[in-house]
Amino acid sequence: MSDNRTPNRGGDNKNNGKMPKNTQNMMMFLVFLMVGFMLWNMVRTQYSSATTQEITYNEFLTMLEEDRVATVEDTGYTWEITLKEDEDSAYSVTYYTGKMDDDDLLPLMVEKGVEIIPYVQDTWSGVLWNILSILLPIVLLWVVFGVLMRRMGGAGGMMGVGKSKAKVYIEKETGVTFQDVAGEEEAKESLVEVVDFLHNPTKYTEIGAKLPKGALLVGPPGTGKTLLAKAVAGEAHVPFFSLAGSDFVEMFVGVGASRVRDLFEEAKKNAPCIVFIDEIDAIGKSRDSRLGGNDEREQTLNQLLAEMDGFESNQACIILAATNRPEVLDQALLRPGRFDRRIIVERPDLKGREDILKVHVKNVKLDETVDLGALALATSGAVGADLANMINEAAILAVKNGRKAISQKDLFNAMELVMMGKEKKNKILSEEERRIASYHEVGHALTTALQKDAEPVQKITIVPRTSGVLGYVLQTPEEEKNMMTQKEMEARLVTYMGGRAAEEIVFDSVTSGASNDIQQATRLARAMVTQYGMSKKFGLMNLESRESMYLDNGSVLNCSDATAAQVDAEIMRILGEAYEEAKRLLSENRECLDKISDFLIEKETITGKEFMEIFHQVRDSQSDYHQEELIFAE
Repeated sequence: MSDNRTPNRGGDNKNNGKMPKNTQNMMMFLVFLMVGFMLWNMVRTQYSSATTQEITYNEFLTMLEEDRVATVEDTGYTWEITLKEDEDSAYSVTYYTGKMDDDDLLPLMVEKGVEIIPYVQDTWSGVLWNILSILLPIVLLWVVFGVLMRRMGGAGGMMGVGKSKAKVYIEKETGVTFQDVAGEEEAKESLVEVVDFLHNPTKYTEIGAKLPKGALLVGPPGTGKTLLAKAVAGEAHVPFFSLAGSDFVEMFVGVGASRVRDLFEEAKKNAPCIVFIDEIDAIGKSRDSRLGGNDEREQTLNQLLAEMDGFESNQACIILAATNRPEVLDQALLRPGRFDRRIIVERPDLKGREDILKVHVKNVKLDETVDLGALALATSGAVGADLANMINEAAILAVKNGRKAISQKDLFNAMELVMMGKEKKNKILSEEERRIASYHEVGHALTTALQKDAEPVQKITIVPRTSGVLGYVLQTPEEEKNMMTQKEMEARLVTYMGGRAAEEIVFDSVTSGASNDIQQATRLARAMVTQYGMSKKFGLMNLESRESMYLDNGSVLNCSDATAAQVDAEIMRILGEAYEEAKRLLSENRECLDKISDFLIEKETITGKEFMEIFHQVRDSQSDYHQEELIFAE
């Protein structure tokens, strides 16, 4: 996105909340000036109190009689006395006493040879300095306080704390259109209708249609919700207000509601327009007073609900919002009339991933080996942000390896880098650990090859990665699948257990390397029992509900404790059967397991083609051996 953004007149400054350099310097100068003046005034007061002392008039006359007085100064109200013994001292004390009507005092001072300094009326400069010494610190403090409040509240000084922080983007400045968004055709279609309504409202109003007040973009992180909103800005040719939900709420109570009012006032002035609120769950969480609540956030939400109701359809102002937590939003916010449309921005399918990759390689040099379709097939479940990161990492790898263009190898290496982390080439494993890791990974790969419902192997490696894994098997599906059969799930469970089974068969012991395999197998088995109805014991009964489906895909059991215990027992049975099946397959193909593991220990990384060549060689030799045994027996 271009940096040439026009700020809202009631909103942020041009430096996205930061003060210009000259303003910062001026503020620092004022701070130092004020602190210095206050320190100087404090030191002067302390010094004055330490070097002056009040005495009685009688003591003053006694000093004169004893010929101890060197200087007497008339200050208008008092006599300031300096003694002869203190004249040459660096820390002399000045004594003072009040003036009295005494005609004998002046002749006595003359007789004793005292130096008399008469009183001189203050000039205007002296009076002005006395006034400034009081007012200047107050003025400096007020200026510094005003600057700080301006920083917290946006433009407008101390009274600008409730101003909206929304930025206004014009169509030419976003640099994003619907052509830059791929893989979300259904979401684009819904937003195209909204943009067309803004451009040509007459053809809709003639038939009686009303402009939707709001559209909620819902989907996992990285799928392009904000990008879609920017594309709307690029296509709409209307002012586009953009801000995050957290921008409404700050430390001052009532600021959020004030900013909501200010935002909608500005939107009405600039109608037709589009208002985009990113991460709306920051202020739109469901109101619940049972356990207490956040009054500031609820005030902000109430004001937002009231303002959205006050938006008239003829004003042509649309509210776009994005969230990946729709389940926590207040129901009053989701009803028709506020957010009339819920636009689901899902993870892209195979064609969508390929289209996204084509968008991101427009300005990237590719060589003739690149097949974006193969990369799209290998990245099932990836979102647009992941794919963009892969392309960028592939470009960096190509430069690092001294090439002028990205190759297919760079793309797949970048995919592994994003998914599994960077190779830890300096991590040294012992020979025993290398053997265990090799048999573990070949156990996964071999159980995959021995089952017809499993995905084919593309790569096996025992090179450690920064994600913590000591090796892994990369599998690539032959085609995109939107659902899995029970047999495919059971085959995947056997594959998960293949690593632990190989360790037990070969080393008669097990290690901690199967922790992630067990975790994934348990999650899949639990879903088969509680969600997919694939358990003979529970049948088609749903025992678990999904929560936060766009974030951690968590779930919660909706059954009794007794049933939950039975669920755990059923999961243990399914995992136990998968483990026994994995051990059976590997035991029957021990020779193949040993030869592939030895080859992997030597090479550290082998391709799926090399794996299958050794697999078929061993199987063919075993088949020939059995045929020879049969002939000999006959």
